[in-house]
Amino acid sequence: MALITNVSDYEELARQKLPKMVYDFYAGGAEDQWTLKENKEAFSKILFRPWVLIDVSHIDMSTSILGYKISMSIMVAPTALHKLAHQEGEVASAQATAAAGTIMTWSSWSSCSIEEVNSSAPGLRFFQLSAFKDRDIVQQLVRRAENAGYKAIAVTVDAPRLGCREADVRNRFTLPENVALKCFEGLDLSKMDKTNASGLAAYVTSQIDSSLSWKDIKWLQMITWLPILVKGVITAEDARLAIECGVAGIIMSNHGGRQLDYLPATISCLEEVVREAKGRVPVFLDSGIRRGTDVFKALALGASGVFIGRPVLFALAVDGKAGVRNALRMLRDELEITMALSGCTSLKDITRDRVITESDMIRRCRL
Repeated sequence: MALITNVSDYEELARQKLPKMVYDFYAGGAEDQWTLKENKEAFSKILFRPWVLIDVSHIDMSTSILGYKISMSIMVAPTALHKLAHQEGEVASAQATAAAGTIMTWSSWSSCSIEEVNSSAPGLRFFQLSAFKDRDIVQQLVRRAENAGYKAIAVTVDAPRLGCREADVRNRFTLPENVALKCFEGLDLSKMDKTNASGLAAYVTSQIDSSLSWKDIKWLQMITWLPILVKGVITAEDARLAIECGVAGIIMSNHGGRQLDYLPATISCLEEVVREAKGRVPVFLDSGIRRGTDVFKALALGASGVFIGRPVLFALAVDGKAGVRNALRMLRDELEITMALSGCTSLKDITRDRVITESDMIRRCRL
């Protein structure tokens, strides 16, 4: 295997190893894929302001999320169908995440069941919930998550329809015979038909409730004792409504550039949402994280933590559980080095004055 020095190396190796249909499904974005690219490139427009001559011989990277202590502020985002990458699927990802001492968010579109993942590895997990038309199914999934000891529900709120992922259309994406949506096993929802376009798009359209609104978040709060996070908010207006609705946290996400194209990068919207939140709920950032420096920048701009998606899938494809563990280790190590070179010994030291944004530079030029 080629020497792997950062998580992006896994993507090229995964591209060489995976069938084209699978790689395109994981890697692709919506339409022109502008947002997909911008999610990563926007981080390069944020620069550091390091403080020197500070004792950084001991660095504490631990943090607390919704009252649960984890080893670092890097968590695993919900991503679909891990068995397309590796035969052990989400079980391997869960084991690696637990070994890293952080949180994994299990996807409603998983290729391993809630119970399989739960029995395979201890660890803290959140449950990503999509808004299915059949509310009985939603209630069943919530009960299963509660019984499995999941700690929160992250409701995806930016996907009333599936974005136009042209690579999936060209490839006529569908599931191979040995992979199923295990979350729905026994519910007559686990099979995806072949079509002349994207089988996934047709399937999601048939199952997802496009009428989802804030009243449904209230309904969810009534049927579960688990804290509710909303995933997919990127504006102050929606952040205000989410907080008024009583959510426990906001996960800023543009779905990795897979939904509406020409959205700004989530890192570019972060301060707007953090200002609106005013510390009332934690704000997390998803989409575009590829370096420990990216994590530092997000924390400096007010995020309580970050979620990574594609790096986990590509690392899983290349080297299974060991690949995911290594990807998480590399990001942790990069964050630790960034903290040391910036003069930060704990996450509370990563403050707004440690970075410079394009807006900062424009304001300085006007003075």
